[in-house]
Parts: sequence; structure tokens; C-alpha cells
Amino acid sequence: MDAKARNCLLQHREALERDIKTSYIMDHMISNGVLTVSEEEKVKNEPTQRQRAAMLIKTVLEKDNYSYISFYNALLHEGYKDLADLLRGGIPVISSSSGKDSVGITSYVRTVLCEGGVPQRPVVFVTRRKLVNAIQQKLFKLRGEPGWVTIYGMAGCGKSVLAAEAVRDHSVLEVCFPGGVHWVSVGKQDKSGLLMKLQNLCTRLDQDENFSQRLPLNIEEAKDRLRILMLRKHPRSLLILDDVWDPWVLKAFDNQCQILLTTRDKSVTDSVMGPKYVVPVESGLGKEKGLEILSLFVNMKKADLPEQAHSIIKECKGSPLVVSLIGALLRDFPNRWEYYLRQLQNKQFKKIRKSSFYDYEALDEAMSVSVEMLREDIKDYYTDLSILQKDVKVPTKVLCILWDMETEEVEDILQEFVNKSLLFCDRNGKSFLYYLHDLQVDFLTEKNHSQLQDLHKKLITQFQRHFRLHCLSPDQEDCMYWYNFLAYHMASAKMHKELCALMFSLDWIKAKTELVGPAHLIHEFVEYRHMLDEKDGTVCENFQEFLSLNGHLLGRQPFPNIVQLGLCELETSEVYQQAKLKAKQEVDNGMLYVEWINKENIKNLSRLVVRPHTDAVYHACFSEDGQRIASCGADKNLQVFKAETGEKLLEIKAHEDEVLCCAFSADDRFIATCSVDKKVKIWNSMSGELVHTYDEHSEQVNCCRFTHNSNHLLLATGSNDCFLKLWALNQKECRNTMFGHTNSVVHCRFSPDDKLLASCSADGTLKLWDVKSANESKSINVKQFFLNSEEPQEDMEVIVKCCSWSADGAKIMVAAKNKVFLFDIHTSGLLAEIHTGHHSTVQYCDFSPHNHLAVVALPQYCVELWNMDSCLKVADCRGHLSWVHCVMFSPDGSSFLTSSDDQTIRLWETKKVCKNSAIALKQEIDVVFQENEVMVLAVDDIKRLQLINGNTGQIDYLTEAQVSCCCLSPHLQYLAFGGEDGAIRILELLNNRIFQSRTGHKNTVRHIQFTADAKTLISSSDDSAIQCHEDERLQTSE
Repeated sequence: MDAKARNCLLQHREALERDIKTSYIMDHMISNGVLTVSEEEKVKNEPTQRQRAAMLIKTVLEKDNYSYISFYNALLHEGYKDLADLLRGGIPVISSSSGKDSVGITSYVRTVLCEGGVPQRPVVFVTRRKLVNAIQQKLFKLRGEPGWVTIYGMAGCGKSVLAAEAVRDHSVLEVCFPGGVHWVSVGKQDKSGLLMKLQNLCTRLDQDENFSQRLPLNIEEAKDRLRILMLRKHPRSLLILDDVWDPWVLKAFDNQCQILLTTRDKSVTDSVMGPKYVVPVESGLGKEKGLEILSLFVNMKKADLPEQAHSIIKECKGSPLVVSLIGALLRDFPNRWEYYLRQLQNKQFKKIRKSSFYDYEALDEAMSVSVEMLREDIKDYYTDLSILQKDVKVPTKVLCILWDMETEEVEDILQEFVNKSLLFCDRNGKSFLYYLHDLQVDFLTEKNHSQLQDLHKKLITQFQRHFRLHCLSPDQEDCMYWYNFLAYHMASAKMHKELCALMFSLDWIKAKTELVGPAHLIHEFVEYRHMLDEKDGTVCENFQEFLSLNGHLLGRQPFPNIVQLGLCELETSEVYQQAKLKAKQEVDNGMLYVEWINKENIKNLSRLVVRPHTDAVYHACFSEDGQRIASCGADKNLQVFKAETGEKLLEIKAHEDEVLCCAFSADDRFIATCSVDKKVKIWNSMSGELVHTYDEHSEQVNCCRFTHNSNHLLLATGSNDCFLKLWALNQKECRNTMFGHTNSVVHCRFSPDDKLLASCSADGTLKLWDVKSANESKSINVKQFFLNSEEPQEDMEVIVKCCSWSADGAKIMVAAKNKVFLFDIHTSGLLAEIHTGHHSTVQYCDFSPHNHLAVVALPQYCVELWNMDSCLKVADCRGHLSWVHCVMFSPDGSSFLTSSDDQTIRLWETKKVCKNSAIALKQEIDVVFQENEVMVLAVDDIKRLQLINGNTGQIDYLTEAQVSCCCLSPHLQYLAFGGEDGAIRILELLNNRIFQSRTGHKNTVRHIQFTADAKTLISSSDDSAIQCHEDERLQTSE
């Protein structure tokens, strides 16, 4: 540290020790990389506030100039301006280099970038050639192969501009990316938001709809669609992902593409595979570059800029965004250098709240100055923009409705904001789309926090007034905005009544799902559940369940009739009540609807539903005694609760990132967890105490499993680093590392005798390992079973998602894509194959420990039970309101659990589920409607004739036979049925006695029917004959 800086810190040490609180200051210094976590702990261990401050200052004195600057900035950020002023004179000067260059843009480059949606250069632009060259060099390193180039740095440092500039080069496009570039503004997303981004990208890439005419329904399907489009339709093209926040988002794009991304967190690519290159961007421009921007704004030479220009660059730390904001103000008022400098130096601005995602400092100050300099007559309009969301582009028409103005008037006002760098504008055909930088959104929401509710209410009031006179039509430019964000604005305005009226409306559900699919609506029901429940929690549950169970229908063309779907709900459901009312109205206009009259026979098959987590539940498992359940998920917690009642036993903040898997040890003493944070942890299952932490994996750990024998307890883990590791709990380091997979290991399981370990991988293989030697025993190429499809082998990605051993260890079940396979362990031969019939990947599977049943999780919120001997589906289990991640049988097989994105875990009784689905009816049925009675004659799959009362559900079993067709007489006196042997039999219903039997045909009887007077029976057959059987004597004529 410079002597001047050190002396300044020593001089004011006593004042600092007396006044500062260290906690938040250390947060800033850690984020700047100048303070370590161990040093933070050392400070925290001091007993009093003053002693903690003294220890922190002592630590800073032992460090370099950057630590002094970080400490000074932290004081400013946390509101200690007076103390920071004491240290200002000691701030050391850190030199920076700069260069100047220019880039020519050809018409070819303009065309490619325009088609790919790459943003244009800012109005005032200076090159940062060194950084642009660094990015281009990394792009050249991809050499046409899949990989990742990451541009990272703090907010406002110009990452997006640099990304766009790197591809604004003829040779880069021509040599590296002849297939073009495609820009996607990602931002902070939940799964529904990411799905919408992927849907929009797929639409852009497939504008002529050569590959599919419908949008993908979930992220897995969208990932597959994107991979095919990029490989087949846009080969050797570059995908640019701007402003990526979360590692899980990148998994949706991890499909053999060339990707350039901007982010504030360089570790986001830890979750994906392939070559990775990083380009760090400094947080601020150098002094010369900052001065160059100011000179361009005010149209002066750098040498002629006043001294205040240098001070402004110093005060705002060279932030590109801040320099641009101040420069835009100076362009309009070129004599106000001293005024703006004084505003930056002296004005007390409200401190940004600690939960904010950005380190604002000078940006907040510059934003305040910019807003204050707006004309008085348009300041309130800028305040109205506080209700806009990040990364959302708003059509002009929305603001016309908000302000009740003509389009031209609104555009004039907004152009004022654009000119002051307070708003950004994109052209969409003939219309404009406006959006705020996310820093500006945070500034506005903080500054106008007390007004937000009223501002949202103003928008809703204006919307309601406008659309009383005009219907919301899909061809309007603002239509998509209202469908996506109307509920958000109502919730933010706390307009409970209006929100409930909207969300509990079949008309709204129909219109929105036809435009954007059901995923966004389901997300809104979860997001605003706390408000919707205030009216009636049951009504909210009705609509959410209706959406989740019918979402796979609502998102497809041709769109189903939502009124008819609503009529299939239980009569106590609000959905049914609305559908019934609409059906009555539409019947008068000639519509036809049918009503399901025996819906009350529907049973809820789940025994217990618990909601232990605040986010998606990725995994859950039973203890070996079946008494407890452990679960983990996106909220980073491990939960343990009673399997019988759902009573919570433990809640542990287990990891620093999402927890992907958990497992009980064979003796139930321990629980293992593994996480995106690359760590494996062992916990005492009773006390929750941390026993071990293992951190030898270099990427996220996807699975963990214990051996079945508690006397030789081993833990296996699999990771994105392609390795399996075996751990003995009495050792600090892993016992064995198993090499062999060429892509992520996503799942593993020990055989019942613990001699073998099975592993599943994204490389398309299932491998079996000898546990004793840790050597590979055999490998099964699951990918080969998909080679009959149209996809070339080299393009196909087959992720083997899951495996499960049979109870005897002789067979293993494997899930990949939309199929489940059963292999013989000794021969590796394929014993059975189940095609689930769904478009998306099977998420998980589990073998019953005591019989031939298997439970399978599917992405359409559905769970299925299959008989692996007969390869027949035994049961459907519906009830989850979002994606199902995990399924697991209890140790005795009497029940199984399912965990889901809807934050719930459901327990199901195996026998109850199977019993309700055990007997299936065949297609051969006949129905008689007599007065208010409905009687159904049907044949089940065990060859019994059933007579079912449609009103009561009562079933009478009549007889067993090889029935090929059947019918009832009009007055329910007789029934007749034909057989595969050509025989025709007539049964008297009163005494359940067959009084006529005749072999009338030479081949299978296909259809049989009584005449209206029941005196004649007509039959047809595969022998090409039609026969009439008259009276009781059954005189036959052909």
C-alpha cells in the first residue's frame, strides 16, 4: 500500500474504529476480491463492534492499494460518507492503459447482425480494441467446434456492447460463423420465463416452420428443438446469450452449439460441458476512454475538455453507463460541468438497499441528476416507468393507454428520455419497443417505492377504461404485453378482486393459453397464490389443478374447447360452475356440449401431500425403515420429515447452491447430499450435524448413493466432470475415482448385493463397475436403440437419465429420452422396451423392491406405473401441478413418493393406485338411455361382460366369454354378444341366463344390434355375411 494511503488510514483509525459496522463493508470487500472468507471470520470472532472494526482496519493495512480503494468504496456505499471523505485524500492512483482503433462495417456484416437481432452501436461509441480483440481471439479458438466464450464483469461495464462489437467484423463472421449470429437477451429468469425465451428463439430460427408447426411445451423439448435447428438449419452459427444470471439456464443451451455469453458471474459455465474461454472486463473505462466519450458527447477535442471532465471520470469510477448518462446531459447543457460535478460530489442520495443485485455507487447519483434535469412537464411520465420490468420491451400502445395520448405524443415524450440515455428503444417493424436498463429499473423502483402500488393501479384503471370500448385482439401490437403482464400489474397494485376475476376466468385462460401456452399461467398461479388464496383457496386450487392436468392439451393445436374441458371437472369445482354457465349460454347459439355425469367416482389417489420446500423439489427418498423421508431442491435446503404424517423433523441449510440429490445410509444414521456447488456432504440424520464435506469433484455433483450393506458402508457420487467417485466414511479423501464416461454422470445405483455399481451418463451409455476393484465391468450403448430415427447418429444426443435394479439383481431398468429399457445383467441383452408415448424425456424411474412394477416420472406432470413383465401400463397418477423430478418406492414397496417443481412431495399407496386402474374396459360397448337411466354394457380386459349403471356407478358382472362385440335390447330385457368363434349368444338380464346360443358365422362377429322392437337381432362378421335372427327361435336369413 502507498505510504500516503497508509498514513491516511492510520491518521483516521480511531474515528473509523468508533463508528463503522463491519458486516456489510466486508461483503463489499469480499465481492471485490480483496478480502478472504477466512479473514472475514477472523474479524467476526472479535467480541465487540469496536474490536471488529479494529481488526478489519488492521487487515486492510496489511494489504495493497486495491484494498484501500475497496474499503473506501464500501464506506461510501454503506452511507459512511463523512468517514469516506476523511480517506479521500489518501486514495492511491492506479494506472490504466488505453488504445484507439476503428472497425469498418460491410453490408454483409450489417445484414447478418440485423437478421440475428444484434443491437446496434450506441449513438456515442468508443472502441475498446484490446478487449474486442481478446473476445475475437477466443471466438477463433472455437474453430467451428462447440464451446463457450464468456464475457464477464460488473453491471454497467459494457459487456453487451463488447459482445456486439466482437461480431461486428467481416472476417469473424465469414471464417468462424458463416451460418450467422443469433442474439438472445436472457436476464434473470424462472423456468416459465426461460421457456418463453426458448420458444421465441425456436420461432426465429424456424420461420418457415419446416421442422415443427407448434411451440415446444417444456424446456427439455425446447432444448431438443433448438439443437436440431442449430445443427441442421443454422450450422456453424453463433448463439449470443446476453446477461446470463444462473448456471441452470445454460443447461437449456448446452447442446453442441457455439455460444458467446455475457454475465456478471464467470462461474455460470461450470454447469455445462465443452471448451470454455473467458474474457474479463474491467469495471470501468480508463481515464482516456472516459474523456473520449465525454468529448464525443459535447463535440470537443479531448485536450480542450475542462478540468471538471477529469474529476467527473474519477468520481464515477469510469463506469461506461454513468459516463454516457452525464455526457448526454452535457450535450444539452454544455456549460454545466461544475454543476454536474458538484451534484456527484455533494448530493446525499438514498442508499441502495442491501438486497439489491448491483453495486450502484456513482450510477445512482448520475441517475438522480439525469432525472432531475428533465423538463418539469415530463418528469411524472418518467416516474410512471417505475412499473416496467427488467428485460421487457414495451410497445408504444401500452404507454398510449397509460397516458391516454395519441401515439405521436407518446413517442415525442419517450424520445426525450432516449436522448438523455434514460430509456432505450428498438424498432419492431413500423412500431417502437421501449425498455429500461435493469440498473435504471432498480433505481426507479427504489426511488419511487412508496408510489409503486398507485402507479400499477393507474395502469390497470386505464387498461379497464380503454378495453371497455375495445376488445383485446391478438393482432394488436400491445396484445402480448397485456397477456404476459396484466396479472403482474394487478398483483403489484394489490387489486385482489380484479386479479381473482382475471385468473379465475375461463375466457382469460383460453385466450392466454392459445397465445403463449399454459406454462406462464401455471407460474402465475404459483407466484400470486398468496393473493388468490385470500378470496378462496379452494377456487385457486381448482383452477391451478385444471391447468396442470389439462395443460398438455391447452398448449396444442387444434386448440380444444375449454368449456368442454371445464365440464369434465367435478361439480363442486369453480371451473365446472363457470363452464356450465357458458355452455348454457352457447347452447342457445347452436353449440353442442356433453356432460360427464358420473364424475363423483374420481378419487384422489395420493395418500399424503407435503410442501416442505420454497422452490422446486429435485429429489426425495425413504429411510431404510420407511419411517422418514429426506428431500432436497432448489432452495438449497435438506428437509427430513415423517413418512406417515409429514411432520417436519429436520431443516438444514445444506449447500451454497441447489441441492440435486440426497440419500439415506443403510443403517439410517447418515444422509448424503450433493450440489451444484461441487460439494458432497454427510449429515447425521437425527441431529442434522455435519459429519463430512468432500470437495474433490471439479463440477456440479448430480447423484449420490450408499451401499445396501451397513457393515461395509460406501458412498458413490457422479458429476458433470465425467467421474464417479467412491467414498468410505472413515476416510477424508475418496477411495476410488472411476474413469470411462465421456460426458456428465447423471445417476448411479448399487446392485442389491453391492458388488456392482451402475452409472448413467449424457454420453448415451450405461456402465457397470466392479465395486471391489473400481474397474469397468461392462458398458451398454443405450444410444444405439435410437438409431432408427431420422436423426443422424453424430447429431443425436441421448442422455441416459436414470437406472434401477430388479430385486434379484439380474436385470436393470434404464430410462433415456421417451423410452424405458430392461436389460439382462449377464448377457447385456435387451429384455423389454417401453415407449411411453410422450414427446419429452422420461425424468426418473424406479423398480419396486418386491415385484415387477416400475414407476416412471414424465414431464407432463404425470407419473405412471408399468408392469415390466407384460410391458403394460398399470396406472396413471395425476395430481402434481408442475414437472415431476423424482419417483421412489418405499423399502417394502407398499407406497411410492413423487417430488415436483410445484414444491410438493406426494405419497401414493401402490395397491390403491393399482386397484383403481387394474381393470381396463375394451372398445366394445353399448349404451341404452331409458327415461332418466343410463345403462352401459362393456367388456373388460379379463373377458367379463359388465353391466354398469351410468348414474350410480354400480357394476354387475354377467358372464365370461371371448367377446368381440355386444349390445343391449332397447328395454333392457336382453343382451347379446358375438365371439371370435362366430357364435352369437343371447342372455336374459332378469335371471342372468343364456337362453340362446348359436354358431351363426364362420368367422369373428364384428357387430351385433337389436331392432327397436327387440324381436330381431342383426349381426355382421369377417366372413362377409350379415345375418338376421328373428324371435326367440332365431330364424336366420343371410
